[in-house]
Amino acid sequence: MLQAAGSLARQGVRGWTAGRRFASSGASGARIAPSAGSGLEKGQAVHGFEVEDVQAVSELKLKAIRLRHQRTGAEWLHIERDDANNVFSVGFNTSVEDSTGVPHILEHTTLCGSERYPVRDPFFKMLNRSLSTFMNAWTAHDYTQYPFSTQNSQDYANLQSVYLDAVFRPKLREVDFRQEGWRLERGEGDGGWGLKGVVYNEMKGAFSDAGSLFATRAEQQMFPGTTYQNVSGGDPQFIPDLTHEQLVAFHAARYHPSNARIYSYGNLPLAPQLERVDRAIAGHVRQEPIAVAMEVAPFGEKRVTELGPAESVGAADKQTKFSISYLTNDLRNVFETFSMSVFSGLLLSGTAAPMHKALIDSHIGSDYSSNTGYSPFTRQTSLTVGLQGIADKDIPR
Repeated sequence: MLQAAGSLARQGVRGWTAGRRFASSGASGARIAPSAGSGLEKGQAVHGFEVEDVQAVSELKLKAIRLRHQRTGAEWLHIERDDANNVFSVGFNTSVEDSTGVPHILEHTTLCGSERYPVRDPFFKMLNRSLSTFMNAWTAHDYTQYPFSTQNSQDYANLQSVYLDAVFRPKLREVDFRQEGWRLERGEGDGGWGLKGVVYNEMKGAFSDAGSLFATRAEQQMFPGTTYQNVSGGDPQFIPDLTHEQLVAFHAARYHPSNARIYSYGNLPLAPQLERVDRAIAGHVRQEPIAVAMEVAPFGEKRVTELGPAESVGAADKQTKFSISYLTNDLRNVFETFSMSVFSGLLLSGTAAPMHKALIDSHIGSDYSSNTGYSPFTRQTSLTVGLQGIADKDIPR
């Protein structure tokens, strides 16, 4: 049995990743000579981007430059710093209105070839050709992000071209959707028909874990009426409801420059990057991003009980998980978010923490529940304290 009381939330799984596709590379490449600085000033226009703000942070020896694409509204934050490990990332708001896992499946499918790079798995092939220090992509609760880093300027330009073409001009073939999302497949020999698919199998595995399922269901109950009541990675029960046509429509609406946030860091000149991105989004015009509810209305106190799989270890009479959670601050309030992180650490972390002494040392339960802690992964954050491996009779304690 899975139990969660009070206002519920989770910290456990931060997002659903496509880790099987590509990972960081150990090669570093030739060190890039420091640039002389962008020299950009507020109000200046360069390659279709207007500089909205420039701020120097002397303590960190960096300059932050915020830009906006004049035609599409795409936002860009560049951190100019004398660091050879240059970073680039493009991300999109991919808040969902159901649990079909469309952003997760789309993340996988965009990596199956694009207009300029129509080969199968171009990112995987880049592992043997790139000097990257990091390559990845992931789907979180309400966004999808594609970052990389490298110390080689030509490698940076190559990877930037591959990434931009993948997100803005992917092939999105139905055969790739069936491979990455879901399909009906007949088993070997006399095996019957069954559901298969990379994302379907991944999420089926996640939902078969009691701790992961507990954290997911608790969070869904915590944010009724918002995007967070759905599973961005996909609930195996609902993944088969997604069609290829819906996937393509989601890409058209969400993977648009007007809905994009671009980030770059390092000592490479900014102007050539602005030119490359402006060229990559040349066929787009500004459109209004789709609004999905992210802020939960106060709902008072409620108690929810869910049934779930038993753990493979532990006593049969101590399979209950229990947590109490509270909605806390708005994630965009940086000071309050930082303060809550410190408070959560003091309250929960280490054997000397008061909650550890009260809950773990007292042997009420075997360990904290998987959703315990401060969760800064939703628009309105939450704090959870919970236990696993407890007996039903000990819940009132």
